[in-house]
Amino acid sequence: MSPLSRRQLLVGGASILGGAVLAGGLTGCATGSTAASGADRLQFWHLLTGGDGAKMADLVKRADAATGVAAQQTVLAWGTPYYTKLAMASVGGRAPDLAIMHASRLEGYAPGGLLDTWDDDLLAEFGVRESDYPAAVWKKTFVDGKHYAVALDAHPFVQFYNTDILDKAGALGSDGRIVDISSPDQLLEVGRAIKGVTKTHGISYGYLNDGANLWRMLYTLYRQQGATMVFTPGKKAEVEKDAAMAALDFMKTMLDGDIAANAADGGTALAEFVTQKSGIMFTGVWDTPSMKDAKIPFDAQPIPTMYSEPAAYADSHTFVLPHQNVVDEQKRRDAHEFVAAIVKRSLSWAQAGHIPAYNPVTDSAEYKKLLPQAHYAGAADIANYDPQAWFTGAGSDFQTAVGNALQGVLLGQTKPEAGWDQLMGVVNKKLSEPNPAG
Repeated sequence: MSPLSRRQLLVGGASILGGAVLAGGLTGCATGSTAASGADRLQFWHLLTGGDGAKMADLVKRADAATGVAAQQTVLAWGTPYYTKLAMASVGGRAPDLAIMHASRLEGYAPGGLLDTWDDDLLAEFGVRESDYPAAVWKKTFVDGKHYAVALDAHPFVQFYNTDILDKAGALGSDGRIVDISSPDQLLEVGRAIKGVTKTHGISYGYLNDGANLWRMLYTLYRQQGATMVFTPGKKAEVEKDAAMAALDFMKTMLDGDIAANAADGGTALAEFVTQKSGIMFTGVWDTPSMKDAKIPFDAQPIPTMYSEPAAYADSHTFVLPHQNVVDEQKRRDAHEFVAAIVKRSLSWAQAGHIPAYNPVTDSAEYKKLLPQAHYAGAADIANYDPQAWFTGAGSDFQTAVGNALQGVLLGQTKPEAGWDQLMGVVNKKLSEPNPAG
């Protein structure tokens, strides 16, 4: 192990402090092939549990069989515990050979040397190239021009709808798909028509105590207006406040108690939709299995373009190479081959609702038969990730700050300008601080 730099000491210290609080979440379980000893296996960490975890385990098994690479999975708690432990392992010279990371978290890890880069020539040797990916997804796997991740999927914010209810509300076209919605007012009109059928609400959307889901809707509407948001270290955030105010105003109007519940969390919104007490739901693609399990008549599509530009909030599960002080070249080659084998076999990953990032999968006849997944696959082409910064991303303090600042706006307790200014105050403070990763 090389001597610790000041950066490593700072990251290690911060991680250890975080770990002291989160120690209960840092335990994991390991599973893997028995074809090789633990020392010879490709050590693979991820944070996927439940249905996603089961599908990943199956993908690992099939990739093992196809490549002869024996991988051992270590599954850790989702969110901060996982990312804390991954940083500690990279700093301490105990990093796994391969790990899963949300694309939105790359900026917090790559610049500080916690990740190694992928060899594009080696990926191409195993059949993975830039041309195989949606442009927005491929672009997000780079930081400062260096390739730090290989995307497994895109998991965007989309629109689900109940076909029977929409048909009764006159909002279903002759093709059996929802009518085209091209403005905020039109969506509100459709929501009111659906309320006339369900007698409960027209639209389900949960945000209560969930800053992440509040942000997904807000950022989607913000980006659809062509507005940009740039977080540059050492500078004030570059934002378009008028666009943010317009998005918040629309959200408040929708959450009027008739079109949509004024105060609902994600679980309440999902329960309302699957019990057919609403006709439209805005949520992530990961809720697809729950809707299928409910056996309701439903379909889905990308978020309708209600302003000037198509856009949808999204994130991606990606494969990264945690930094190794001494690189085992054979294991590094194995990691490239193993990841290529997984992304090529990611049709089964789509069954969990995610959009496979590898275009040959989504272009396949098998995928096109998978509904409603095939109907919202185009959302990967309009994916918009968190503004790039070390403090943004899945499970980050930034998304928590969004909820703290803006939940009161949607509840009518805080003026929109005051809520937005509070959020920007948090962002600007973070921008004035150094990235703990260096």
